[in-house]
Amino acid sequence: MKSILAIHGGAGTITRSSMSEEMEAAYLQGLRDALEAGRIAYLRGDAAEDICAAAVVSLEENPLYNAGKGAVFTHAGDHEMDAAMMRGSDLAAGAVAGVRFVRNPVLLARAVMKYEEHVLLSGTGADAFARLQGLETVSNNWFDTPHRRLQYEQALAEDIIILDHHEKKFGTVGAVALDLKNNIAAATSTGGMTNKKFGRIGDSPLIGSGTYANNETCAVSCTGHGEYFIRYAVAYDLSCRIAYGKQTLNDAADELIYKVLQDAGGEGGLIAINRLGEVTLPFNSPGMYRGILHENGDVEVAIYRS
Repeated sequence: MKSILAIHGGAGTITRSSMSEEMEAAYLQGLRDALEAGRIAYLRGDAAEDICAAAVVSLEENPLYNAGKGAVFTHAGDHEMDAAMMRGSDLAAGAVAGVRFVRNPVLLARAVMKYEEHVLLSGTGADAFARLQGLETVSNNWFDTPHRRLQYEQALAEDIIILDHHEKKFGTVGAVALDLKNNIAAATSTGGMTNKKFGRIGDSPLIGSGTYANNETCAVSCTGHGEYFIRYAVAYDLSCRIAYGKQTLNDAADELIYKVLQDAGGEGGLIAINRLGEVTLPFNSPGMYRGILHENGDVEVAIYRS
């Protein structure tokens, strides 16, 4: 069955025993809402990158996910967010790191891709570019939520860095999409690690590590322990395995997630799509928030491995 959109909301130690029925239902509804936002954009004839943006904005606006509203706290007690977008038709890409005032970081990444000669902007410069582009900005404490505040206080008390939840969830959201012109794109957005220090940046805004798209191979968005995805250039390696190794999308993704990363001690997953509408969503952790929208309108959402 041909698919047009896949999304993720983070991977990690996510089990039925650690989640109430109400919370599970809320996460699943969040995934459905994001897929619906993408479906509307697809039917409107939007480009693949705009379908991705619509889905990711929906997740950024949902405080359950570690991106945008609900982003985790840094060691300094504020929020620094990263995002990236890449278009498969011409390899155009835009990314931002350490932004503090942009309501939807993925829209800033899209603006960098469309209007800026550089690929990656960071910190105050990225926030200034957002204002120049007329994107909505908010005070940094707008991103606060009680749940994230509690995580932050626990991390400070224990002097640890938390990958989103105490039960080890890697908090990132992302989307990969296929449009009516058979172009593909990818987008990723994250609030990073609770109690992160020294301006730490993970794989999400790094083209080739956490985000990549090429019409000739695939579009991919990753979620997991970012340092491993950076070291192994996972997103680009997936594309290379298809282009040079002649592997299928599914085989290449499985080898990366279940062998290369797992053997190295890296945990997480990825979502990917190609121009045939084939998708893959492998993960080597107990769970990954994920969803697929098929061309016929059918929707699949899931959290746990089985």
